Amino acid sequence: MLSGQAVAAPAAAPDEAAAPVVLTYDASGSEEFADAVASGVQVWNESVTGVRLEAAGAGEQANVRIVADDGWPRAVTTSLGNGTVYMGREAVQQGYHTTRIASHELGHILGLPDMKPGPCSSLMSGSSAGPECTNPDPDAAEKAEVEDNFAGGLAETRGSERAKVFAD
Repeated sequence: MLSGQAVAAPAAAPDEAAAPVVLTYDASGSEEFADAVASGVQVWNESVTGVRLEAAGAGEQANVRIVADDGWPRAVTTSLGNGTVYMGREAVQQGYHTTRIASHELGHILGLPDMKPGPCSSLMSGSSAGPECTNPDPDAAEKAEVEDNFAGGLAETRGSERAKVFAD
């Protein structure tokens, strides 16, 4: 019979936080909304850790295209993290805040639905909060939903490849 002293195995190193899913965007068509788009991107990058928005490199196909147009702001998603954001001038002409518009529309790209009607504290309440609302930040529930959407990486979250239009 062999005997000896029991020795504990070394503790496994804690799992490092998973790298965020990186979504690239092309804002070259955002025209006068370029600063608002940059601010909206910054809002999301400071609010969540599971996904990061980065400008696409030259010649790189972006996940998200952001363009200015004369209609109402909207997002057309083709799948989670992919689609087109339209920064519509119609809402701006009615007094809506451009950074809130950009953050809200990017929220759709990140998988969030509209939550109308809603208070100004809810980013996804969109236009129902009124033009006096300038809050560009997602609330705790919206942040948590985006984190959940990207928790398994983008490949595991791809569902429907059907286009969805969020007309705000």
